[in-house]
Amino acid sequence: MDKWIALVKLKLRELGLSQEQLAERVGVTQGGVGHWLRGTRTPKVDMMNKVLVALGMPHLHVSLSIAPVNAVAERASRYRTQDGSDTDAEADISQYILCFRYPVLAWAELDGPLPTSSIVTEQTDYCAQGKAFWLRVEGDLMSSATGPSVPEHMLVLVDPGVPAAPGKLVIARQQGTTAMFRQLVEDGGQRFLKPLNPTYPKLLCGTGFEVIGVVVRSHGVH
Repeated sequence: MDKWIALVKLKLRELGLSQEQLAERVGVTQGGVGHWLRGTRTPKVDMMNKVLVALGMPHLHVSLSIAPVNAVAERASRYRTQDGSDTDAEADISQYILCFRYPVLAWAELDGPLPTSSIVTEQTDYCAQGKAFWLRVEGDLMSSATGPSVPEHMLVLVDPGVPAAPGKLVIARQQGTTAMFRQLVEDGGQRFLKPLNPTYPKLLCGTGFEVIGVVVRSHGVH
C-alpha cells in the first residue's frame, strides 16, 4: 500500500493535479482520496487500478495475494470467545502483499515505439517509475563465472524511469544496432557498454546512443 501511495503522490505532482481533480476522475469524494493518500483507509484493488488508469498508467496493475509469513511466528495463546470460554490458538499468520504486473516484451518489439501492453505479464512487488517491462535474456554475454551474472533465459525487469548511470545494467541501443543488454561503464571520460562475460569486448557509446531503460530486477529461469 505504501508503494501505491508514493506512486500516486508522485504522479499527482508530475501532472499538476489536485486530490479533488483525481477524485472527479475516479468518481469518489476528495475526502476519500485524502484518506487513501494518508493511509488511514485502503481502497479496493479495482479502485487502486482505476486510479492508476486515471493517472495515465494503464500499463500498471495492482493485485493482492495472500501468503504465509513463516518468519514471524505468534506464540500459541489463549483467546476468549464470545461465549466466555477459552481456546488455544496456533499462529496462522498471513499478510497481504502489494504486487504490480508488467508486460513481458520480445526483443524485436524494442526496435520501434515500445508497446504499452502484452498478452503475457509478470508479477513483482517493484513499483516502477516509468513504463516498465520484462525481457528474457538471450545469449551468454551477461553471464559470468565470477561477480555479477545474469544468465540466459532469466527475466529482467526494465524501468525507463530510472536514470542511467555508470555501473548500472541497462537495455540500450545506438545507430545501426538493435537493443542490447549490457553494463554501462565509464573510462577516461568516455562511456562504454560492457558485457559481464569477460570473453566479449566492450562497445563504445557512439552516434545515436540511447538507454531504453535500467534493469532493476531479475527472475530465475522458468
